[in-house]
Amino acid sequence: MARPREFNREEALDRAMRVFWEKGYAATSTDELLSAMNIGRQSLYNAFGDKRRIYLEALERYQSMTVSRHIDNLNGPASPLAGLKALLLGMIPEKNGGDPQGCMGVHAICEFGDEDRELAAVHGRTAPALGRHLLARIQEGQDAGELDMQMDAREAMSFVQIAMQGMQVANRAGVKSKELRSMANFVIDRLRAR
Repeated sequence: MARPREFNREEALDRAMRVFWEKGYAATSTDELLSAMNIGRQSLYNAFGDKRRIYLEALERYQSMTVSRHIDNLNGPASPLAGLKALLLGMIPEKNGGDPQGCMGVHAICEFGDEDRELAAVHGRTAPALGRHLLARIQEGQDAGELDMQMDAREAMSFVQIAMQGMQVANRAGVKSKELRSMANFVIDRLRAR
């Protein structure tokens, strides 16, 4: 009897994540996943379950990685305003960076809407952390006099989050980096103290 082929589960999941990120759930076939992950059909089912289970796990992995990166960008600079700018500019893909366009999480929302409880649960486990950091940074910026004191901090947080989602959809639609930078700068200018 032949032994099943050994593979690195995390590497296989990363490769599946890239396929889903690029193509979405519906447009990705199981055969494409098998090819990208470099595993056999039985290994896929044994290690991950089915296509949907792989997608949910890949989405959770993607969300955790990107939220962590967003928080690092937001909290890196000493200035809250500079942190907000770093957050927004950090979403713009590097030229020839090799990543698919846009955000896999935003793509999931566009593809499935808000009716899918499992996808909402994935989003619910990662998004609140970014929201907390964003709110704290906005309040810090108001206290420092960098951000408009007349703004409601929670409304400003929602504005930034919606702008982030809009930038990701624009990126997916092929909007160039120059225009995405202009969008980011527009958001920062709206937040700046007058």
